[in-house]
Amino acid sequence: MGNSQSSATQAPVIDAPAIEAPAIEAPAIEAKGLSKRFGAVQANDAIALKVRAGTCHGIVGENGAGKSTLLKMLFGFYQPDSGTIWVHGIERALASPADAMAAGIGMVHQHFMLVEPFTVLENIILGAEGSASLAQAAAAARPALVELEQKFGFDVPLDAVVDTLPVGTKQRVEILKAMYRGADILILDEPTAVLTPPEAKQLFALIKMLQSEGKTVLFVTHKLDEIMAVTDHVTVIRAGRVVGDMATATTDAAQLAETMVGKRITRAVIADTSATETAALLRISGLSTDSNSDRPGPQNISLDVHAGEILGIAGVAGNGQSELLEALIGTRALSAGELWIADEKIADASGGLSPLERRAHMGMVAEDRLRAGVVETMSGAENAILGYHRRPAFEDARGLLRREAIAETAARYFEDQDVRPRDPSLPVGKFSGGNQQKLVMVREFAHAPKVMIIGQPTRGVDIGAVTRIHDQLTALRNQGTAVLVVSADLDELLAISDRIAVMADGKIVGIVDRADASEQKIGLMMAGLSQHQQPEARHADAR
Repeated sequence: MGNSQSSATQAPVIDAPAIEAPAIEAPAIEAKGLSKRFGAVQANDAIALKVRAGTCHGIVGENGAGKSTLLKMLFGFYQPDSGTIWVHGIERALASPADAMAAGIGMVHQHFMLVEPFTVLENIILGAEGSASLAQAAAAARPALVELEQKFGFDVPLDAVVDTLPVGTKQRVEILKAMYRGADILILDEPTAVLTPPEAKQLFALIKMLQSEGKTVLFVTHKLDEIMAVTDHVTVIRAGRVVGDMATATTDAAQLAETMVGKRITRAVIADTSATETAALLRISGLSTDSNSDRPGPQNISLDVHAGEILGIAGVAGNGQSELLEALIGTRALSAGELWIADEKIADASGGLSPLERRAHMGMVAEDRLRAGVVETMSGAENAILGYHRRPAFEDARGLLRREAIAETAARYFEDQDVRPRDPSLPVGKFSGGNQQKLVMVREFAHAPKVMIIGQPTRGVDIGAVTRIHDQLTALRNQGTAVLVVSADLDELLAISDRIAVMADGKIVGIVDRADASEQKIGLMMAGLSQHQQPEARHADAR
């Protein structure tokens, strides 16, 4: 009976051809429920990320949203409190960057991990020599590197010392290093933050070439126009959580910005150039400095910046802008010329005021915040008054710091500029680059200087902070401050400047009012063509 009952309940056998399930390629990299906490700060909260192989996948979010923490877990710097990481369908425990590289993941950091006095070749093989003899290791690596260069068009001089290379070439060295070590997944953290527009275009072309070879790219940036231009898919992170995940073709920059910050973004106020002529508060007369290795220093620079004016300085990196900034803030000596604030000469070829002494006359934001803007091991509160710490508000008659006043000031700065996390007691090295920049900017703005010198004001900050900083610069200008801004971002200079001076080969090749400026005109001047040498100018003259 048992047998007959069994046969009665068996499913009928259907004679039909077997249907194979379609093969679904595993994601190149996938995060499942990744969480990470640092003390009271929940940096990542159950992050889910799926990156299709062979695509360029964008990751965007405000400063402090948790992007860097996520990247560091994917590259083995941090280990998640919970959640898992899968690479090509295999769960991986990435306990170190070495584990990530072994899994085929490479990362190019915003601040390059290169040994400046070493050659390109030495940097690429460093730590992966495979031989006790450096000469043998280099000889063995060279053919493979030449082949990679030819395949991807890197155009990197293998025997050049890294310190002599422009920023864009250093970045290609980092990418070549990752490719040499077998990476088929490449994480690019703020890759265009230090690049000029032409260098950025070269990077985008390289990304497309890498994709054509089946490589996968994670592209992390604050520049939404770049996300739209180069990515296939984009994930938006806010306050440690994924709040948006979409094909790039289905969205636009405005929607991404609103998703990032949780509200609509109002663009920065464009400077009003109708102001009448005012007194020159900053006067640069015949300023020259010595050249820096193979890069030209500023040569015979003469500029006036007036009260209530923003003067932008444009130029391809390496054409003397950085050295000009250093001369203005006092970290580079003048070989000729003079520098005046109002009616007081503060520097000439025989010497001048120290950077600390110049703070009585001007606010200063250096191009490289890590080298000349913050001290990473000091707290956020200490960095909030750095350079102003000798003032009576922060130091008593005995030379002791007024800790309570410093804490109150830092708390106000953090709130006003939306510095995250809101903990000024943390070492500033624990903050993201964008939040470090916001702290540096609010520190200088707070003292309402009559002259403000700024290098790369919005480098590495999110779109909400860009708008806030631009508005603050415009407000300073409207209060009568003379502002000089060096920026590699032409859109930024066109948005905030009353006039734009262009540097090429250490010289000023022209100055343009904002109303007459265009990206094309400025770009040609950056290439060394004066206004009268440009095609439209010659055509107009002929008429």
